[in-house]
Amino acid sequence: MKTHELKAQSWLDGDFDQSTKMQILKLRAEDPAGFEDAFYKNLEFGTGGLRGIMGVGTNRMNRYTVGMATQGLANYILSHCEGDDLRVVISYDSRNNSKEFAKIAAQVLSANGIHVFIFDNIRPTPEMSYAVRLKKAVAGIMITASHNPKEYNGYKVSWSDGGQVTSPVDKEIVAEVAKITDPSMVKFEAGLRCGEIESMGADVDEQYLNDLLSLRLSPEAVAKHNDFKIVYTPLHGCGVRLVPEILKRSGFNNVIHVPEQDVSDGNFPTCVSPNPEEPAALKLALEKAEETGADLVIGTDPDADRVGIAVRDNDGKLVLFNGNQTASMLTYYILTRWKELGKLTGGKYVVKTIVTTELITDICKSFGVPVYNVLTGFKYIAEVIKRKEAEGGEFICGGEESYGFNIGQFVRDKDAPVTCMMIAECAAWAASKGLSLYQLLQKIYAEFGYRKEGLVSLVRKGIEGTREIAAIMEKMRNNPPAELCGSPVTKVVDYLKPELTGQPSSNVLQFFDEAGDVVSIRPSGTEPKIKFYFGAKGADADAKIADLKNQFTSL
Repeated sequence: MKTHELKAQSWLDGDFDQSTKMQILKLRAEDPAGFEDAFYKNLEFGTGGLRGIMGVGTNRMNRYTVGMATQGLANYILSHCEGDDLRVVISYDSRNNSKEFAKIAAQVLSANGIHVFIFDNIRPTPEMSYAVRLKKAVAGIMITASHNPKEYNGYKVSWSDGGQVTSPVDKEIVAEVAKITDPSMVKFEAGLRCGEIESMGADVDEQYLNDLLSLRLSPEAVAKHNDFKIVYTPLHGCGVRLVPEILKRSGFNNVIHVPEQDVSDGNFPTCVSPNPEEPAALKLALEKAEETGADLVIGTDPDADRVGIAVRDNDGKLVLFNGNQTASMLTYYILTRWKELGKLTGGKYVVKTIVTTELITDICKSFGVPVYNVLTGFKYIAEVIKRKEAEGGEFICGGEESYGFNIGQFVRDKDAPVTCMMIAECAAWAASKGLSLYQLLQKIYAEFGYRKEGLVSLVRKGIEGTREIAAIMEKMRNNPPAELCGSPVTKVVDYLKPELTGQPSSNVLQFFDEAGDVVSIRPSGTEPKIKFYFGAKGADADAKIADLKNQFTSL
């Protein structure tokens, strides 16, 4: 028998529920290819946790694979954390099976003697991060697959600071999970050790919202423009629980909903993909804005950690901002207000990822505020916050080009609720200056120089694809370009050399030219693709992006 057949037979012969066994038999009879894919390997628990298609099988997200991952995490906690009351916080979003998977994780942790705090209903990833520190937990679990299609779910682990696990803890947890090779190794029944399972909800919401509201910078501007029309959509996710509420409490009285997308539904019936990066996801919200005359559209992804927006241009047309534009605008606004309020004293700083626009660097430099660059992933931003906090530093804000942003030190992950609040407040502040958000961005470009960013992902599947991606990286590493759009390359950064970059070793290359343009290249860690990030500066930036795409994607 082949490997997948042997694994499937072990499930059919083992102590698995009857429904699972019936689904296996049906899958084997009706979809041989799907049957093989479901069992040919184990779903890998990586440094970011689990993410995969839901269904029966060793290579799927289901109650058994979630239980195995949780047992591995429990073993790590019990062997590495000290204390008589080891605590873990669990949250989940609106995806299909998220609540079930969260309950299974809670049961396994409890059976291992770990004290669990689990939300009573769907809550955003950032609130889970907040609750980890609030409850003095050693870890947090978020059941979500972020913006992936409806067939997917996932399992993200955060550590005691509320940030996603980083090295060496991430690799050590992966090793423990890998030791759990069969569901029979999972403790589902509480033995002598039994951890309490406590529900939490409105009490944490109140503390979270109040802390975020303490970050407001322009309440007087909001008071003058409290009727500013804002269309908000949670894209069927958990943002509906807190985003409208924080907007209301911060003073906005005219938040317009997209009723059909307020429904928490893991099938995401009104959008192909619940990803605020994609224009199609905001289609209904844009239509609602046209219908109501709203000047701002805000959308959040299913676990409410990322935000996409649309604003009106000078002709009254709704245009989408990308993640770089939103992050730059917010950074400029926040630093401006901090300066006006006398808050820009020593030890304050901003963090961004290396593939996020250099416009943020220019803005921070003009305010005399240090900006730290980190590898792609918000967990690295959280790592800086943790380190600087120990040194007495204070995180102002920071983000990444992929629509994630955070403000203040309460949360150690991307935070859509606080970002939505600050975007709306920024709009009111701009209005008090006689500007729209679009005009504010143009003002920033006029002061710091126009910038344009672009992203190209080349998909290369299979073994040959892996080799081709490796060959591209080797070619770029050994023969870096001499110029970008006619401007000499003045700096090459190879992130495989941590002794030179000060960053963890990562297969990423960056090329900077004399004109202020930058190209970053990195293979994806989760998909069979290589990504090219382009950043161009100057009045001809749009044309330069097109030239850079041609230069690099023809490799």
